Amino acid sequence: METLASHAILLPIDNIDTDRIIPARFLITTKTKGLGRHFFSDWMHGSSALTDARVLVVGHNFGCGSSREHAVWALADFGIEAVVSTGFADIFHANALRNGLIPVVVGPEDHEKLVTELETSPEQEVVIDFASRRLSCGSIEAGFTAAIDTVRIEDRETPGGEELDALLRQADLIGRHEAGRQPRVDTRKDL
Repeated sequence: METLASHAILLPIDNIDTDRIIPARFLITTKTKGLGRHFFSDWMHGSSALTDARVLVVGHNFGCGSSREHAVWALADFGIEAVVSTGFADIFHANALRNGLIPVVVGPEDHEKLVTELETSPEQEVVIDFASRRLSCGSIEAGFTAAIDTVRIEDRETPGGEELDALLRQADLIGRHEAGRQPRVDTRKDL
């Protein structure tokens, strides 16, 4: 996928932590499926108007707090494919990329314009062009940064697959390195 066009959920609040994304009481599973029904459970319980949105526009420092991967799983299971912010908590950002959720970072001025556009016309689609690193919505067009590459975009259906594929492509190099290493000698004395 090189372009994502979707309605957006607008939640321009700074410092939304992972407990808000999915409250701790729902962390009783290690399965990624089914968590979407608990997405922002304490804030949006029962909301059905948002079910077609695949883009989430949030405030700064999204995903702060605990490092729970369940937060990313809940967003992805709900159908969110990209989250737009001025910045993400580091661990959330890494978890998002590993699980096929794309964090899109725009500058503060562009973010403010995007929020205003979506507040004025919530039916507007947000279009994210990953190849050109451009985001548009109504009259807004902005560049963005994202730690993604073509492999990550095309392999989003296989969480973690891109890291494994990258490692496997280096198998020969890793093998040569290991073959050239001196065997490790244990110098500890038995007690």
